[in-house]
Amino acid sequence: MKHVLPAWTVMASRLLCSHRLNWSSLAPSWLRHRQLGLQAKDQNFMLEDSAFWIFGGSVHYFRVPRAYWRDRLLKMKACGLNTLTTYVPWNLHEPERGKFDFSGNLDMEAFILLAAEVGLWVILRPGPYICSEIDLGGLPSWLLQDSSMKLRTTYEGFTKAVDLYFDHLMARVVPLQYKNGGPIIAVQVENEYGSYNKDPAYMPYIKKALEDRGIVELLLTSDNEDGLSKGTVDGVLATINLQSQNELRLLHNFLQSVQGVRPKMVMEYWTGWFDSWGGPHHILDTSEVLRTVSAIIDAGASINLYMFHGGTNFGFINGAMHFQDYMSDVTSYDYDAVLTEAGDYTPKYIRLRELFGSISGASLPLPPDLLPKVRYEPVVPAFYLSLWDALPYIKEPVTSEKPVNMENLPINDGNGQSFGYTLYETTITSSGILSALVRDRGQVFLNTETIGFLDYKTKKIPIPLIQGFTILRILVENCGRVNYGENIDNQRKGLIGDIYLNDTPLKKFKIYSLDMKKSFFQRWAPCKGWGRGKGVVFVNGYNLGRYWNIGPQETLYLPGVWLNEGINQVGQEGQKSWPGPVIQFMEMPYLGRQQYVE
Repeated sequence: MKHVLPAWTVMASRLLCSHRLNWSSLAPSWLRHRQLGLQAKDQNFMLEDSAFWIFGGSVHYFRVPRAYWRDRLLKMKACGLNTLTTYVPWNLHEPERGKFDFSGNLDMEAFILLAAEVGLWVILRPGPYICSEIDLGGLPSWLLQDSSMKLRTTYEGFTKAVDLYFDHLMARVVPLQYKNGGPIIAVQVENEYGSYNKDPAYMPYIKKALEDRGIVELLLTSDNEDGLSKGTVDGVLATINLQSQNELRLLHNFLQSVQGVRPKMVMEYWTGWFDSWGGPHHILDTSEVLRTVSAIIDAGASINLYMFHGGTNFGFINGAMHFQDYMSDVTSYDYDAVLTEAGDYTPKYIRLRELFGSISGASLPLPPDLLPKVRYEPVVPAFYLSLWDALPYIKEPVTSEKPVNMENLPINDGNGQSFGYTLYETTITSSGILSALVRDRGQVFLNTETIGFLDYKTKKIPIPLIQGFTILRILVENCGRVNYGENIDNQRKGLIGDIYLNDTPLKKFKIYSLDMKKSFFQRWAPCKGWGRGKGVVFVNGYNLGRYWNIGPQETLYLPGVWLNEGINQVGQEGQKSWPGPVIQFMEMPYLGRQQYVE
């Protein structure tokens, strides 16, 4: 007996179907005994024995405060979408080897179950590499302690770590699969590997690693135009990532030539783009989005909107790009997406809701009301403590004959330092030319006075005349590890190798790990920080992310759920001296879209 699948069998006449379908619920009674799952048969997806169109949207739980998950998913449902897609960030879930964190904002299972409660299917993208404009593409930095590490290959040091991670992760994922009564209808194998393609054995290894641990739902790959020809895997459905209508030929020409008559899907239709510090702010016109989405649907393809809601790179989780020049990603992951960074509606949302509503032929749920925004009076920091005064509150430094990069510092139970700043101190007795390989940006001090910066372009700096023993200090910021490209194996941060004064290597270092975790601030809670121009803002111990006056981002998003009734602590870390700037709150969003107190 054939059944019509309520809620998600979404087809209009132009989608090879002549009848209207009901969008009333996610799991009707006849699906309680699930057997077949999502299948890639002929030109249509099938869920059980009913044709199925995937209308998806991406929201990353780790970029949205947990208290707002439901709001964002309800807005997705009300837009006419039927499927949530999300990445799983290994670096956040296993910050130290064998120590896993799936709590609070990282409660992946709660997020997936909430999607089911709201009425959404789920496509999971567990990596291990996810790109996602996140530090090292979601790979944990402790992998780089191995000087021979070859990420995203079958190198033994990498596969052993992946195996242990997948052992833990998949034990959580398996019960959430469709055939076990959960909402996960498909799982992606790695991410855009065709653009990397350094080991032909790697993708079959990842596929087997998933299947061996109980993944039984449909497997997918996802590649952009550059990698599509090299990213396919036997027995796995290939999908594409694109933004331009000019790339739609790939839906027909390439996919059909590689895998015959199979369902077509754009796994990532880029609704906007991310920003980098010092670069332009990216926008994509609403009309262009509507034209391309309509063309994809007219071609009979399923689609996932990347991003539906981007959220925020809170803390230091942002990634970076390094082709000709190194450019780190901004804190905001607004992405010019369908919802703003603060979760507000946009013209894209309104127009897309009209489109998906016309396809469904049924009334969509009403969009939830907007969450209220508040503008507070300006704040002037009440306390100031210089880094040099704060050092006694920081745990004992590492002593080393030579500089040690962040990842190889003997701290955090042997896992090194992942994020934040590292301060290197040694003593010099003469002037000259200081040269070093700094990753990514190092502020150079003589005693407590700054004399300049070292970075990718500035590798040497003159040391002025000094008298007697002088403390040389270099405060190095990890601005974000590269998340896409061929050089991810070379993303160690801090001072890389020796540092030279007049071509003589300096020795005897004290090295302070300034990771800016909550525990870091608990050691000197009365202090508030300093600076203008570049730095980080904290509210009640939450790291809102980086600011930098080179733009394009000019403000930071403060979630209202992170505020207390009554007194709130607002702190800054920065790279200039007191007096610090006035901290202003505004309802007007950054570049017309985001950065609210919500």
